[in-house]
Amino acid sequence: MCVFNFQEFEYCLDPKTKELPPLRNPDILVGENDLTALSYLHEPAVLHNLKVRFIDSKLIYTYCGIVLVAINPYEQLPIYGEDIINAYSGQNMGDMDPHIFAVAEEAYKQMARDERNQSIIVSGESGAGKTVSAKYAMRYFATVSGSASETNVEEKVLASNPIMESIGNAKTTRNDNSSRFGKYIEIGFDKRYRIIGANMRTYLLEKSRVVFQAEEERNYHIFYQLCASAALPEFKTLRLGNANYFHYTKQGGSPVIDGIDDAKEMVHTRQACTLLGINDSYQMGIFRILAGILHLGNVGFTSRDADSCTIPHKHEPLTIFCDLMGVAYQEMSHWLCHRKLATASETYIKPISKLQAINARDALAKHIYAKLFNWIVDHVNKALHSTVKQHSFIGVLDIYGFETFEINSFEQFCINYANEKLQQQFNMHVFKLEQEEYMKEQIPWTLIDFYDNQPCINLIEAKLGILDLLDEECKMPKGSDDSWAQKLYNTHLKKCALFEKPRMSNKAFIIQHFADKVEYQCEGFLEKNKDTVYEEQIKVLKSSKFKMLSELFQDEEKALSPTSATPSGRTLLSRTAAKPAKARPGQASKEHKKTVGHQFRNSLHLLMETLNATTPHYVRCIKPNDFKFPFTFDEKRAVQQLRACGVLETIRISAAGFPSRWTYQEFFSRYRVLMKQKDVLSDRKQTCKNLLEKLILDKDKYQFGKTKIFFRAGQVAYLEKIRADKLRVACIRIQKTIRGWLMRKKYLRMRKAAITIQRYVRGYQARCYAKFLRRTRAAIIIQKFQRMYVVRKRYHLMRAATIVLQSLLRGYIARNKYQRMLREHKAIIIQKHVRGWLARVRYCRSLKAIVYLQCCYRRMMARRELKKLKIEARSVERYKKLNIGMENKIMQLQRKVDEQNKDYKSLLEKLTNLETTYNTETEKLRSDVERLRMSEEEAKNATNRVNLLQEEITKLRKELHQTQSEKKTIEEWADKYKQETEQLVSELKEQNTLLKKEKEELNRRIHDQAKEMTETMEKKLVEETKQLELDLNDERLRYQNLLNEFSRLEERYEDLKDEVNLMVSIPKPGHKRTDSTHSSNESEYTFSSEITETEDLPLRMEEPSEKKAPLDMSLFLKLQKRVTELEQEKQSLQDELDRKEEQALRTKTREEEERPPMRGAELEYESLKRQELESENKKLKNELNELQKALLEKSSPEVTAPGAPAYRVLLDQLTSVSEELEVRKEEVLILRSQLVSQKEAIQPKNTMTDSTILLEDVQKMKDKGEIAQAYIGLKETNRQSLQDYHMLNEDGELWLVYEGLKQTNRLLESQLQSQKKSHDNELEALRGEIQSLKEENNRQQQLLAQNLQLPPEARIEASLQHEITRLTNENLDLMEQLEKQDKTVRKLKKQLKVFAKKIGELEVGQMENISPGQIIDEPIRPVNIPRKEKDFQGMLEYKKDDEPKLVKNLILELKPRGVAVNLIPGLPAYILFMCVRHADYLNDDQKVRSLLTSTINGIKKVLKKRGDDFETVSFWLSNTCRFLHCLKQYSGEEGFMKHNTPRQNEHCLTNFDLAEYRQVLSDLAIQIYQQLVRVLENILQPMIVSGMLEHETIQGVSGVKPPGLRKRTSSIADEGTYTLDSIIRQLNTFHSVMCQHGMDPELIKQVVKQTFYITGAVTLNNLLLRKDMCSWSKGMQIRYNVSQLEEWLRDKNLMNSGAKETLEPLIQAAQLLQVKKKTDEDAEAICSMCNALTTAQIVKVLNLYTPVNEFEERVSISFIRTIQMRLRDRKDSPQLLMDAKHIFPVTFPFNPSSLALETIQIPASLGLAFISRV
Repeated sequence: MCVFNFQEFEYCLDPKTKELPPLRNPDILVGENDLTALSYLHEPAVLHNLKVRFIDSKLIYTYCGIVLVAINPYEQLPIYGEDIINAYSGQNMGDMDPHIFAVAEEAYKQMARDERNQSIIVSGESGAGKTVSAKYAMRYFATVSGSASETNVEEKVLASNPIMESIGNAKTTRNDNSSRFGKYIEIGFDKRYRIIGANMRTYLLEKSRVVFQAEEERNYHIFYQLCASAALPEFKTLRLGNANYFHYTKQGGSPVIDGIDDAKEMVHTRQACTLLGINDSYQMGIFRILAGILHLGNVGFTSRDADSCTIPHKHEPLTIFCDLMGVAYQEMSHWLCHRKLATASETYIKPISKLQAINARDALAKHIYAKLFNWIVDHVNKALHSTVKQHSFIGVLDIYGFETFEINSFEQFCINYANEKLQQQFNMHVFKLEQEEYMKEQIPWTLIDFYDNQPCINLIEAKLGILDLLDEECKMPKGSDDSWAQKLYNTHLKKCALFEKPRMSNKAFIIQHFADKVEYQCEGFLEKNKDTVYEEQIKVLKSSKFKMLSELFQDEEKALSPTSATPSGRTLLSRTAAKPAKARPGQASKEHKKTVGHQFRNSLHLLMETLNATTPHYVRCIKPNDFKFPFTFDEKRAVQQLRACGVLETIRISAAGFPSRWTYQEFFSRYRVLMKQKDVLSDRKQTCKNLLEKLILDKDKYQFGKTKIFFRAGQVAYLEKIRADKLRVACIRIQKTIRGWLMRKKYLRMRKAAITIQRYVRGYQARCYAKFLRRTRAAIIIQKFQRMYVVRKRYHLMRAATIVLQSLLRGYIARNKYQRMLREHKAIIIQKHVRGWLARVRYCRSLKAIVYLQCCYRRMMARRELKKLKIEARSVERYKKLNIGMENKIMQLQRKVDEQNKDYKSLLEKLTNLETTYNTETEKLRSDVERLRMSEEEAKNATNRVNLLQEEITKLRKELHQTQSEKKTIEEWADKYKQETEQLVSELKEQNTLLKKEKEELNRRIHDQAKEMTETMEKKLVEETKQLELDLNDERLRYQNLLNEFSRLEERYEDLKDEVNLMVSIPKPGHKRTDSTHSSNESEYTFSSEITETEDLPLRMEEPSEKKAPLDMSLFLKLQKRVTELEQEKQSLQDELDRKEEQALRTKTREEEERPPMRGAELEYESLKRQELESENKKLKNELNELQKALLEKSSPEVTAPGAPAYRVLLDQLTSVSEELEVRKEEVLILRSQLVSQKEAIQPKNTMTDSTILLEDVQKMKDKGEIAQAYIGLKETNRQSLQDYHMLNEDGELWLVYEGLKQTNRLLESQLQSQKKSHDNELEALRGEIQSLKEENNRQQQLLAQNLQLPPEARIEASLQHEITRLTNENLDLMEQLEKQDKTVRKLKKQLKVFAKKIGELEVGQMENISPGQIIDEPIRPVNIPRKEKDFQGMLEYKKDDEPKLVKNLILELKPRGVAVNLIPGLPAYILFMCVRHADYLNDDQKVRSLLTSTINGIKKVLKKRGDDFETVSFWLSNTCRFLHCLKQYSGEEGFMKHNTPRQNEHCLTNFDLAEYRQVLSDLAIQIYQQLVRVLENILQPMIVSGMLEHETIQGVSGVKPPGLRKRTSSIADEGTYTLDSIIRQLNTFHSVMCQHGMDPELIKQVVKQTFYITGAVTLNNLLLRKDMCSWSKGMQIRYNVSQLEEWLRDKNLMNSGAKETLEPLIQAAQLLQVKKKTDEDAEAICSMCNALTTAQIVKVLNLYTPVNEFEERVSISFIRTIQMRLRDRKDSPQLLMDAKHIFPVTFPFNPSSLALETIQIPASLGLAFISRV
């Protein structure tokens, strides 16, 4: 008994085995993508998992190890569009949800990676969807790989499908489009893995369908398409009609398929034929032959006798057949009724019976159709054949599955034989993969017992097997089916366990296949195996005048390959050889006699050789029900097919070993909750081993591999149970704590409220109670006295009466009592005497008797006692016993006396109590009597008073009735008056309110109408504005798309032109996968770009290399050196501080007597330093002053007139140099004084009375920064008393010296005061630098800790990426500083040179005045005065011949990472515009046109060459926009000039209007922007899914589910996973590069918006295609990741860019994963919340929602239907995925520059020395 879904189920155990039912998997494993991920692997679990996915989640694909199980939904699903293909392209197989595209992608990647041919084997029952699956696989290859030529081979490959479906597919009871043949299509690829061609091989065509169809079935589609198109003019000659007219098309009784228009299908078939090169003449020939087959089926025979028959004369169907086929009527009618028999000696003609003639007619029709089928396949192969050498291929095998019917014949035997071979190959492949996995992981390999169907294959194909015996029987002249059956029984019965004989039949046999037992009927086996076609009929057809018909039979005399025979049931066809060698006639006839079974066996061996030479991929198609109901699952039928297609065998092989496999990291992440902190080691493998040894004691249940842990079946479920229990306990504890906290908080809140209420209530009650007490007390007092009076009076009356009554009563009672007592006393006396006499008499009599008896007895006892006494008298013991007895008696007597005394006392007490009670009762009775008397008197008085009062009341009542009647009349009159007045007033009020309401209503209507009019106008305006904006955006997008297409065609044209010009050999490329996200229609651009890249490769090799790597390495080393220098400087500062602290501690321990001499030595040293600095300073000042005076006073008049500005310039330069030198000297002085002051401040104070320690002074100095105060304090401490100084010298000379020194010290103190601030600033700067270095160090340590958690490859990449980013930023700062310093150095050098030169000239000219030792050597030379800035007009001049050099240096060879880093943003654009300005100034239109054209072409070349470099594209996008803005800003148009300065307006263009070139530049900018977006997408594409979905940003939230087999068949090994930080770092890189290049802020916002749209779209698309990602915890991860992206936007001030809105669909999808999904309110909330998601996306997320833990619940089907009902009116796109390739239309808002053109400097690094400034 078990409970499931709150229902009880009872299972009956097998009485033999007593086995329990199979165990159920945990809830989190139900609905898994891969069946091998299930913990318990058995049929019920597999079936339940498939049913849950198919019915509940509407998922038709499921992995089962290496097999893709595809269930036919019988419904069109939107999962095969271009967006789905793009989503699966490039993805690993285990990363996405199961899909036929995933299998195709895996095959494609393995072909490219392993360079090995691939095969996709699609099998299943008829109607299971094999053909559709194969079609979608080929469509995927055609879309992803593209074509290597312009012939669109992929379209031809896809076009072969409608042709083959029309001639090879038919309607059956199980399928409306059932393939009645098997086919193997080889899609060929070149070395770049692009489609170059295809080839098709067909197997086992069902020819019998041409002549016979079962009930509710049809013939091949082509016949019905012909009949439906019979009315077309070109088909008039075929003389066709309705399908019900022809015998070959009406037998099934179902000529029409619902929803299929055969006429339209005919159009598609003819179009496909045209596309494949079958021209109209050949098409008409095909249709002519097909029409002839239909007419041949209508040929009738009449019997002459039992052995002969004839055809009526001029039989119309035969006549039409002969006309269409071009043969003679007489010959054909003759040989249809006769046959030729050849013996060794003669040949004779024999008539045949009617039945034989019909069979011969049908055989001829089948043979013609098979030949035509073969011919079409041959021409399709010719059309798909490529002249380019095929490098590899992917084969798609669309083969029939295992078949079993009520009657199974030769066709089913061949089909099941083929499936046996395929199943054997499948089992061996699965077994091989398992073995390879175990060996790779180095775990013990134990042989798994799997089903090997080699015995069954031997039974069929071995020597003396079924096929061998069948061929032997066919060779016998009188061979029959019965004799063949007997041979089978004799050979195999009871000898082979797989062969059985039916009990009730001798014409059948049973074979135990791998899927099931099948009973085959022997009838017809020989005939179908022989494939009898009369040779005379074939000769008639060969002699036909119809050329095409003769072509069909031209190879009839040649040796046919084993794969081209024509069986009567189904035929096996292969690709036809181009020109086979001619064979001898004898050999041809001999080869023609090969049986169908022999040919099929050979072709099957060829197929198996092909498959074994490739890597197979398996697709098993399952038919869910036999009624073609959509999403209806029949468990029994599904199990049958799962067994038949080998899925369950795969499960069994997996379950026999270790089906569950976890990597160590996945296991650790999943079961970390089961570990304690001490159990977690740095070695994950050892941690997992320790945990498993504790949890699972049986070590055979798991094995440790190199990278994975292998578990037996059921162990994962056991671990999940332990984990769930642990989590449940933790959840309960958390819930307990939280609920306790909530309840306590609620209780405290309620308690506080209750206390407040109680306080006020109790206060009120207390006040009321106090008032009540006061009133009660007063009332009691009043009542007391009143009652006291009444009671006292009543008491006296009653007392008096009671006393009288008591006296009388008591006297009477006393007298009666006395009489009674007297009588009783006398009676007692009499009784006493009588009783005494009687007692005495009785006593005396008794006493006498007793005394006599006692005397007798005592006498006897005394005698006895006497004897004893005599004996005992002699013993001493007797006396002791006597004494003991006496003592006991005395004590007993004493005790009795005491008890009697006690009784007496108690009786005495009772007596006294009775007396007292008696007295009290008597007193009470007396008082009661008195009280009664008094009450009686009062009652009498009260009755009198009551009577008086009643009389008064009756009088008052009469008066009251009178007054009331009068009052009533008055009140009635008053009420009546009042009512009348009130009614009047109310009527007036109602009228007034009505008037007011009417007025308000009118006002409201007027207001509402005005408001509605304004709202409608505003709405219309807003709607019109939005519509105009949408139209504008659409037009802009359409224009930009056209521009993109134009640029693609232009590049294609240039590539073709380069190909024609170069004609060089293209080097052998490596594997370059085309962009799989482009569809087949869009792939042309991608191919051309790839060709260009490969063709440009030699040219790039010839060009000088850009030396990126050495430059980056040197930069890296320099920056690393700078970092080490900063760290050393930081360490030195820290050491200096430590040294000073140690010095302070040492000086504290020094002795007192050592301090004065040390202090004196330091003061002496300080004074010497001061004197030295002062003398040096004075010397420099004197020299500078003398030099200035010499320049001002001794200048000659010649120099003053022309050279006065030069002299002033020199004077200014001299002044600046002197100031600079003075500043340097002051800095040196400050630094030295600071060092000395610090030393002084650190020294301890030496005072006679104060003993404060040095550390306090140091601390004080640090806090206040008062270096001068510290110095003063030191000076004061060392100051001696005045008496001491006078005692040193009598004359007081030392005192005077001391006073002078004191004055000097005061001056120095003032200088120290001024220097203090600068010192503080420097200290603060150093501390800030130290703090920044500490923060940088901490950040480096944190990043190092984070990197240590990553894998080694990712760790190296992340550390290098971070180091490069950090060093690049520092490099930029250092390079800016270096450039500034270089400029300053150059300027100073130039000034110093001029200064030195001028000094020399002055010294020569004034030798006599300045220095007598100097002589005059040369005259004063003129000074080279540079042009002033105001003379520059903001133009650049260059020669016409230098234009190529300008374009080369400024555009083609300019490197954004090199020279351009240090340029002004947009400098190339400014330079180009200044050149344009000069050409405009010269009015040279040719120069302007040439320069602009060369610029545009140069930018295009750069982008074509380095178009995949983000920095290059960003750099030229920024410069192109700046060039465009410059053309607008200086165009002279008023709209662009309003932001200019007057100087900028003077620089406007004067001669040319460049509006057309502005449009060209705008188009170029759009192209660059689109290229930038593509580069962004290519960079971010690998990061998005890993960082946004897969990586756990919040550790421990997402649970890792058990991985299936697909996780270990990933095509790409893990090379380090991307995280959200990787995305943010990349975004930072993008943003910093764009900002560095000076890109417009609005354009940056558009780029960021597009980037975020790509991120959101790719993330959402992957979420919609990955069931394992749709969980509550993953929703939390996504929301956290989105919040981090929003935080990045806030940090960059980009929140108004619209980027956040592009993430809204992703945000809503994450919210949808987290919200509650149970009730109707939840459905309403979801519908209102998810307005950015389409209905298909919402339903898809709900269907994919998968609980990761047991605490989550699945979404019910009813809830999903509720959502669909609520959203049915929503009009949105039916597309499931977002268009990740969508690019928003870009705009370039005008952004004028404030930079003046005349101030722009051209760096020498650009190599533009040939340009001159104008």
